[in-house]
Amino acid sequence: MLTSLYVEGRTWFHRAPVRAKLIALLALSIALFTTNSLLLLLPAFLLCGGLYFSLGLTLRQAFARVGFVFFTILVLAVVNLFLVPVPEVLALVLRLMALVLFAAAVTATTTIGAFMDEVTVLLGPIERLGLVRAADVSLALGLVLRFVPDIFARYQAIREAHRARGVPIRPLTIIGPLIILTLKDADTIAAAIDARGFRRQ
Repeated sequence: MLTSLYVEGRTWFHRAPVRAKLIALLALSIALFTTNSLLLLLPAFLLCGGLYFSLGLTLRQAFARVGFVFFTILVLAVVNLFLVPVPEVLALVLRLMALVLFAAAVTATTTIGAFMDEVTVLLGPIERLGLVRAADVSLALGLVLRFVPDIFARYQAIREAHRARGVPIRPLTIIGPLIILTLKDADTIAAAIDARGFRRQ
């Protein structure tokens, strides 16, 4: 069961500074969206895949983290086959999958605390302009990263409960209970945050 996005390891990517990884992710995003060349997108996809699968994850763990997103991308690709030329669809798939793999590598090698600290520092100049509260943004990011595995685990539990009761597993019968449970958790977390005064007034 997926309990955390972070994976213990001693790879060079684990040791890389958080800021460097976030800047690399931003730069990669910009670079990939400025080209439709398959000669550039395919190597980028292969490099990102090689990086992701070198982090110490088993194949099952690796695919569990990105499988649903990949499935969504493939569905999007099938729809686009009726709208745009095949080379453009291939470019779309390679671009998005490369970004997903690199982002997954970043989250797998960076602790939530390190993410929050770095985001707070990076948003400091913007906070001084009065546009955002850096601590609030970093807290929101930390909560997202912390509870994504919980939501995934809850989805698996609901699916197994349906299977045990012989109830047909359909998206609508799973999404409803999942949303309700997630919202209840969100209310509990919000109350705890307010009670501890984590947010500045």
